[in-house]
Amino acid sequence: MKKYDLVVIGFGKAGKTLAGKMSSLGKKVALVEKNSRMYGGTCINIGCIPTKSLITLAEEGASFEEAMTHKETVVTRLRGKNEAVLKGAGVDLYLAEARFVSNKVIEISAGDEIEELTAETIVINTGAVSNVFPIPGLLESKNVFDSTGIQQLETLPNRLGIIGGGNIGLEFASLYARLGSQVTVFEASPAILGRYEEVAAQLAKNYMEEDGVSFIINAKTENVSNQGDEVVVTVNGEDHIFDVVLYALGRKPATEGLGLENTDIALTDRGAVKVDEYCETSVPGVYAVGDVNGGLQFTYTSLDDFRIVFGKLTGNGEYNLHHRQNVPNTLFIAPALSQVGLTEKAAQEAGLPYKANELPVANMPRAHVNNDLRGIYKVVVNTETNEILGATLFGEGSQEIINLIKMAMDNHIPYTYLKNQIFTHPTMAENLNDVFNF
Repeated sequence: MKKYDLVVIGFGKAGKTLAGKMSSLGKKVALVEKNSRMYGGTCINIGCIPTKSLITLAEEGASFEEAMTHKETVVTRLRGKNEAVLKGAGVDLYLAEARFVSNKVIEISAGDEIEELTAETIVINTGAVSNVFPIPGLLESKNVFDSTGIQQLETLPNRLGIIGGGNIGLEFASLYARLGSQVTVFEASPAILGRYEEVAAQLAKNYMEEDGVSFIINAKTENVSNQGDEVVVTVNGEDHIFDVVLYALGRKPATEGLGLENTDIALTDRGAVKVDEYCETSVPGVYAVGDVNGGLQFTYTSLDDFRIVFGKLTGNGEYNLHHRQNVPNTLFIAPALSQVGLTEKAAQEAGLPYKANELPVANMPRAHVNNDLRGIYKVVVNTETNEILGATLFGEGSQEIINLIKMAMDNHIPYTYLKNQIFTHPTMAENLNDVFNF
């Protein structure tokens, strides 16, 4: 049995960063990853980086083949960089399956080769996998993919069906529509983007329809089958025929095969690894970071998990999950839709004293320079404290500007500061002057 100071299972953002940092401090560190194409984690290989690379190339008018080639170049480069960084830091990298045989002993296997590793500190960083709903024929039919599989297509589908109108489904809908596919989205809810400001959600639907995306809401997907190479999706009793179908039904923590039944590690009701405010599991010294612990499924929250665990392991445990607040997010459709904090409806339901304001992007000078007048800014502030309760920024560059508002919220800066701030011109950021001008 090999003994380490730290063993990390999975090459995700939090785990790889922790492995590198602890190794640089002189600790003996091992990282186990079962798939060499996942070196660097979900974001680099099948998540943020490849999808946003495809979106960028599509916006530039590239062909499907050009976009896919660029995506693969970017992913391969970053994957290799991640491997080199960890090995350069002195981390022992194992390409193998890992499973617990007890609380602090991990069996790793690569083919017929089996070893056991043990460490005082073990970090589970296995990420998440696609949800699969019990739709007859979903997994048995050919040309049906999840968000990972659809990134490996060799030809552009003329007709693409998407089961699920959440963030993943909508980003792929927007992407493939721009690349030239006829896209239909089946959403089981009465509307898309139900957790966003209603005005922004409706505009997003309008813009996507203008780009060629069709929506069927209140959709009950009853069956998936093949008609030759075509895919037949039966929804609300009606058949729809596609060349390719994507199912985007959310993602769940990847715990299967980890052997957690051989340990005292507890799971939540939703199947995530249960953790405390320091990402520590029910077994002292065993941590779970990133998507596997049931938190927000973002690369940047995974990196924040790293900060928490690193602080705990190095004796500076002041920061923990209780301090995490105002996490922004961006939906990369066209244009980008970003939000942080509360919507007006949420503020109203919470009984907070508030006022809200909206500013159409068409009123913004920089939008005319960009030749993109789509979108709207909406903000909600507390009328008693003047603090910002939330913001929705729908427009080009919103993924950058939303971070300014997040920082203001974290530091309890009143909205009047942004209202009276001096911004460069012409920029999208300067429109914070106007949208906060109540």
